[in-house]
Amino acid sequence: MTAAVESSESEKGLARIAQALARWTEKWFPDAYVVALAGVVIVAVAAFANGSSPQTVVDSFGNGFWDLTAFTLQMAMVVLTGYVVATSPPVARLIDRLADLPQSARTAVSFVAFLSMSVSLLNWGLSLIFGGLLARAIAGRTDLRVDYRALGAAAFMGLGAVWALGMSSSAAQLQATASSLPPALLQITGVLDFGTTIFTWQSMVMCAIIIALTVVIAHFSAPRGAAIKTADDLSVDVHDAPEEVPPRSRPGEWLEYSRILPILAGLLTLGWLISQLLSKPVLTVVSSLNGYLLVFLMLGLVLHGTPRKFLQAVSLAVPATAGILVQFPLYAAMAAILTKAEGRGGNTISEHLAEFFTSIGGGGSFAVVIAVYTVILGVFVPSGGGKWLVEAPYVMQSATDVQMNLGWTVQIYNVAEALPNLINPFFMLPLLAVLKLRARDLVGFTFLQFMFHLPVVLLLVWLLGMTFDFVPPVVPASP
Repeated sequence: MTAAVESSESEKGLARIAQALARWTEKWFPDAYVVALAGVVIVAVAAFANGSSPQTVVDSFGNGFWDLTAFTLQMAMVVLTGYVVATSPPVARLIDRLADLPQSARTAVSFVAFLSMSVSLLNWGLSLIFGGLLARAIAGRTDLRVDYRALGAAAFMGLGAVWALGMSSSAAQLQATASSLPPALLQITGVLDFGTTIFTWQSMVMCAIIIALTVVIAHFSAPRGAAIKTADDLSVDVHDAPEEVPPRSRPGEWLEYSRILPILAGLLTLGWLISQLLSKPVLTVVSSLNGYLLVFLMLGLVLHGTPRKFLQAVSLAVPATAGILVQFPLYAAMAAILTKAEGRGGNTISEHLAEFFTSIGGGGSFAVVIAVYTVILGVFVPSGGGKWLVEAPYVMQSATDVQMNLGWTVQIYNVAEALPNLINPFFMLPLLAVLKLRARDLVGFTFLQFMFHLPVVLLLVWLLGMTFDFVPPVVPASP
């Protein structure tokens, strides 16, 4: 693999600031796991300062560490299933056809941005790999000279703009799945299906506006003429052949190379899905995180054709799930200390934070402050679902106190949560591996998007939030 070389082009304005920020981040910003560890320590110290006893703090830490085991696996499976589907032969052929459609360099960049965002509404893991492979396919065309850095940044827009407003939104999926919610949070929020979060007209309008804005910025920020840096200019080979599955070597491997079992498993999944749709409300079915993952996993198996090809794709996808698997237990521990370690007067840190946000008041000011807080915290804690578990107890309690619609509060978090991804390169890593680029090659373009997105997002959460009525949480009865 050939490493990409840095552009010697002189940068100005926002691009120069973005490149400086990228260099600083690469040099000084610690790994996300270290940030999560530091977060646990900070929360524990805060609990001691709040008057909690050492035994209360350590019990909360240890007892809460595995509270999110199911949700951790589910979020890892979002990444894995997206990767497996994106690398399947039918999707590869689709990507090749799509890569031939753009007729100009700037159109190619905006085209990749639009498709990556559209796919991210189904699965953000799929969006990352799909967008990266599409960018590579376009960069490999001999009849079109297009900036490879801009293509790569456009491929990241699914995760940098609207992923959390789609069906793989960690916060929305968690709130719709009672079995995945920590008991303390379930008592505050109840279950919120997609009809109260991502499928509200306000959320869909916000999503459409952000997509349009992103496409326009991607189009007009794409370099032209001599400023273009192609993949060849960056010494990146975009024509690598996919890894071939070794031929069958013994009779016992026959089923591993046969399409029979994947087809049968696919038919079983299709039958189950039809049964669910006929027996339950559509919103209940599409809000099921386990059902969503089942469909995507079996889709990946069917698209790859044979168990052997599927398992090879899985083995390539597993490294991308490592950060989730080791970080989410730490977020669970943080949430447990925040909500269970009582201090002076019997109050927890979560209750104090809820009082603070409640003091801000309702309406637009609450929505804007929550969005800004989410953006700032997201720069240091790059995890949509994990961070929601830390924020949700006090944010949702304060939303109830000021009579802010709880479903919309989830969406405020969701739309704001995507913004830090445009600055912190943590979630770029799988995409960068596909593109063979470094974070600094993309951040100049993503930071420009951030500068436009931030004021628009704050305006939208304020204006659209005023169209909601408050609905008290409905907590399901204990079995």
